[in-house]
Amino acid sequence: MGVRKQNMAKQLKEAKKQRAFAKLTNCPTSPRKMRLVADLVRGVEVEKALQILKFSPKESSRNLEKLLLSAIANWQAKNEDASIEEAGLFVKSICVDSAGMLKRLRPAPQGRAHRIRKRSNHVTLELGAKNNSN
Repeated sequence: MGVRKQNMAKQLKEAKKQRAFAKLTNCPTSPRKMRLVADLVRGVEVEKALQILKFSPKESSRNLEKLLLSAIANWQAKNEDASIEEAGLFVKSICVDSAGMLKRLRPAPQGRAHRIRKRSNHVTLELGAKNNSN
């Protein structure tokens, strides 16, 4: 590996250490349904986002609530001396991507078959702090 590439890799690694994020992979919910809930909490403070997810009737809100709690725990592990209230944590970005599909066949009339696509998704949630611009 060249020196320039090696230096860039080190810089990216250091920048990633400062980010507080959590990933949810292969969640068995369609991406479209997950995006409806993700749009509710994008850019919102952490405490308010937790309340929104707790009282949302959608099933995917439970998964996002656990993911948000995980991201908060990751932030606390990196910033042991700081408190959440003083940092002003908010949901900086939340990205829902589609994952692999399970393809099943359902019997149809006259000897045919219809394809059933059971979708799943990947969610990446990143936290930001208003005080120290993380």
